[in-house]
Amino acid sequence: MNAMIVQLKELEDGIILLQMEDRVNKNMLTPDMTYALQEAFRRIAKMPNCRAVIWTGYDTYFSSGGTKEGLLSIHAGQAVFTDASVFQLSLECPVPVIAAMQGHAIGGGLSMGLFADFIVLSRESIYTANYMKYGFTPGMGATFIMPYKLGYSLATEMLLSGNPYRGGELEKRGVPFPVTARADVFGEALNIARNMASKPRESLVVLKHHLTRTIRERLPEIIQQEIVMHERTIHQPEVKERITQLFGH
Repeated sequence: MNAMIVQLKELEDGIILLQMEDRVNKNMLTPDMTYALQEAFRRIAKMPNCRAVIWTGYDTYFSSGGTKEGLLSIHAGQAVFTDASVFQLSLECPVPVIAAMQGHAIGGGLSMGLFADFIVLSRESIYTANYMKYGFTPGMGATFIMPYKLGYSLATEMLLSGNPYRGGELEKRGVPFPVTARADVFGEALNIARNMASKPRESLVVLKHHLTRTIRERLPEIIQQEIVMHERTIHQPEVKERITQLFGH
């Protein structure tokens, strides 16, 4: 695991901090980041005393989503978004995961965070499912997890428009999880983690497995549907132009 961009630390008894800190790439889902996250969750799954995970970014970034190279590779038919999947990592983690999304969460980075068991947003940060800005339909399980976690109306608006939303605006729209000042996101997440850590691990594992059953059972079908939609939308010449233009190079 690249210890420079993903770090694991035991904060307190039973509480593990997973921090993404790729300052060069603003926590984009590069191959290094993807591998490091997969390795981190593999390690967490083998920690017998872990009862809660706080997953966060650095400064003003949680995760900036896919890279230009990654999107162009999918456009060219050389890859699909499931080749290096990270969106389901917190879902598969045996213990509760708290996504302390103190910074911006963009595209796949937002989807990834929403699969956590608990979510804390920052009023100042930007949250966007910007797939349609590039002209292709969403992947990373976004078409399922966003309506599931945010509600149909708000999720449909976010997915179809691709517009950015400040956490403060999402708070006013009634998102069903805490939205705080950026400086308070970690403290809120730590309070949740402490609550989880006070419970027996086996009970947490059994109940999480039960509560996530619907998501785990429906997700494979949704992912296949998203791949089919990609086949119809992401290979358009206009998509390549948009990717190149929006990334600026």
